[in-house]
Amino acid sequence: MSNTAILEYKGNKYEFPVIEGTENELAVDIKALRGTTGMITIDPGFKNTGSCESAITFLDGEKGILRYRGYAIEDLAEKADFLEVAYALIFGDLPTKEQLTKFHDDIKAESFVDEEMKKILDGFPKSAHPMGVLSSLTSALIAFNPSSVNVTSEEDMYKAIVKLLGKFPVLVAWTLRKRSGLPLDYGDDDLGYVENIVKMMFKKPSKNYEKNPVIINALDKLLILHADHEQNCSTSTVRIVGSSQAGLFASISAGISALWGPLHGGANQAVLEMLEKIKEDGGDTKKYMAKAKDKDDPFRLMGFGHRVYKNFDPRAKIIKKAADEVLEDLGVQDEILDIAKGLEKEALEDQYFVDRKLYPNVDFYSGIIYRAMGIPVEMFTVMFALGRLPGWIAQWREMRLRNEPIGRPRQVYIGENLREFKSIENR
Repeated sequence: MSNTAILEYKGNKYEFPVIEGTENELAVDIKALRGTTGMITIDPGFKNTGSCESAITFLDGEKGILRYRGYAIEDLAEKADFLEVAYALIFGDLPTKEQLTKFHDDIKAESFVDEEMKKILDGFPKSAHPMGVLSSLTSALIAFNPSSVNVTSEEDMYKAIVKLLGKFPVLVAWTLRKRSGLPLDYGDDDLGYVENIVKMMFKKPSKNYEKNPVIINALDKLLILHADHEQNCSTSTVRIVGSSQAGLFASISAGISALWGPLHGGANQAVLEMLEKIKEDGGDTKKYMAKAKDKDDPFRLMGFGHRVYKNFDPRAKIIKKAADEVLEDLGVQDEILDIAKGLEKEALEDQYFVDRKLYPNVDFYSGIIYRAMGIPVEMFTVMFALGRLPGWIAQWREMRLRNEPIGRPRQVYIGENLREFKSIENR
């Protein structure tokens, strides 16, 4: 196989190197395209454009494969906890026992935020969307940690990483508690990372905290499954903001804002909103399955199929079991969840959906779990951000260690040509 690609235009031929990834992905290296030919490429949405080389996550949508640092997502979800996965994503390998203990201790040492942050939180009305609150609070961390991160120093980057991993769950919990009218709570250093998150979010002031292993296990798996997903919209945002040498907190805040969009992190919220509409219309799942199959009907079944996975979403296979366990353990009686289970059953058995591989995806099951846990639908994307945090950090760190150039896409201008300026009296 030739290791070059040839572009022919107006009788001229130009050669460009072809690079191959470790999983046999091929890419034409067009760094010299404009300088050599005077042309650029145009690729709206960057669906065919690689912005970087990365050693973090491998995704094959056709085969339903997802791996972090070479580890199969199935193994990580079954055998590791979220903090181990976070360490592997950020630093490249699963930690030893000693490395994990130090990592957790360093995070716990940073798991407090300045009390003045509460004043910023107080400034938001209870009606404020939690993602707007979280993005603002994350950005505000810069004000309380004003020294810039020396991106040439591994030690400085490590300190910034453990600070963010320590403080971010507090901001998530405060965002929820503000919305729920509960007093703000700090964590407990005696608890594991995910168990501590659950306590901070749900502990009532008048009750002792009682841990529920089923809930903790389900949340642990959900966070692992959302931890990274290659160069998606929010991850690309983190990398392009970081490419200007903006600090970690600013880059992550930008990623949160990108995740907020309904085409990205808002998908599991859209699932619950769809279920609510079906309930209000009588809860007839067969009616809505028929509407979904009718190409002339504007209704779309949310939470089924995936723009990347052309087969079963590997994350959905894992989280389906956790969703079943949570519903059984909590014994929740909820018409919305009953409708969701009905849609799931029909989609898995309906030949139309099976032929088109429109299986329930991770957003479908995560919405069910969060609903059963009592997390408000507006908080779903915040939980997504909590899971995605280590992936964003890993991508930011990789980009900085590689000293990638500042992001600066080109464009094809389609506006007016040079025009004569007319004074305001003559316009």
